[in-house]
Amino acid sequence: MLNVGTGNKAVALAVRDAKPGVVAAYPITPQTEIVEEIANQVSSGKLGARYIPVESEHSAMAACIGVAATGTRTFTATSSHGLVYMCEMLHWAAGARLPIVMANANRALGPGWNIGAEHSDSMSMRDSGWLQVYASTVQEAYDATIIAFRIAENENVLLPVMINLDGFLLTHVTQGFETVDPSGFLPPTNTPHAIDINNPGGYGTLTANTDHYKFRHDIMVGMKNSVAVIEDAQKEFEKHFGRKYEMYEEYMTEDAEVLVIAMGTIGKEMEVAVDKLREEGVKAGSIRVRWFRPFPDLREKFEGKEIVVIDRDYSFGFGGILANELRAKTCCNPYSVIAGLGGQDVTYDDIAGFVRDRKPGEEFWFGVSE
Repeated sequence: MLNVGTGNKAVALAVRDAKPGVVAAYPITPQTEIVEEIANQVSSGKLGARYIPVESEHSAMAACIGVAATGTRTFTATSSHGLVYMCEMLHWAAGARLPIVMANANRALGPGWNIGAEHSDSMSMRDSGWLQVYASTVQEAYDATIIAFRIAENENVLLPVMINLDGFLLTHVTQGFETVDPSGFLPPTNTPHAIDINNPGGYGTLTANTDHYKFRHDIMVGMKNSVAVIEDAQKEFEKHFGRKYEMYEEYMTEDAEVLVIAMGTIGKEMEVAVDKLREEGVKAGSIRVRWFRPFPDLREKFEGKEIVVIDRDYSFGFGGILANELRAKTCCNPYSVIAGLGGQDVTYDDIAGFVRDRKPGEEFWFGVSE
């Protein structure tokens, strides 16, 4: 069915269509519309789930952990300081191998107080064991939410999934999008370690140093397995609904001599910049990284090419996080551009300028005079 709505509404309708048993959430700008719309769906009877309005994000994730441990499909949403506030429970969710799905409206962390788009919130959770995908359109936000449930609940993965969408730049942008009936795509949940009252067991007990590392190894295996599961889920989604997704999205890369790399909504703006650069005779291409965890293998794509990376985040004392992840995984020497922090406007003209002025190995802060 064709709809017109925001990225927030698309996520909410995807949750309705995925039919979770429980949604526990606390509203925070700019994701509030997601949980308000889900609450409307529950109160109107369109979604037969239990909605738990908790008093904080920490409690939201704690409730989701308890629910998911029973084998029930579970969802929540958050943003920025809400995500940081639930940090402790994020690790518990991954460590307990619970397939919780959560939308995160990417937003800057204070101080100073800012509600604009930034990836510093989700990037700060990159080592928690959660899978992370970044959407760039309203349709992709809807589709990624549906696909996330299938990936998280796969018995070879059993890890939580975070769907990221840029605050206001996607959460509040209105576009057309198509909803689907995913009943033939999403099998019922079958969590193998779900609580069984007929076979009681212990959860979250003290783990000795003779066993702790084994649990960490299991998370690594689940994350490693997720690559094949993601690829399979996305192929099945295309087979059912006709929309194709990959670990990353390429544009004009076949004969490119310089590639510009980013995530989220800047990734789409890059494609217009590439068109502009091509008109000038610059053989440019772009790659939008969709899945940040697990991180895609881009080594073959980078061979013999100059690389420009745009980060809407920063690791102080280290650099742009995406640039450094790519440097570690591919041995490339990128021109690292820090742009878009806190909702800073970044146009395709700006991106084309980054490519024209590239200086491999150097770091550039857009809009800052040094």
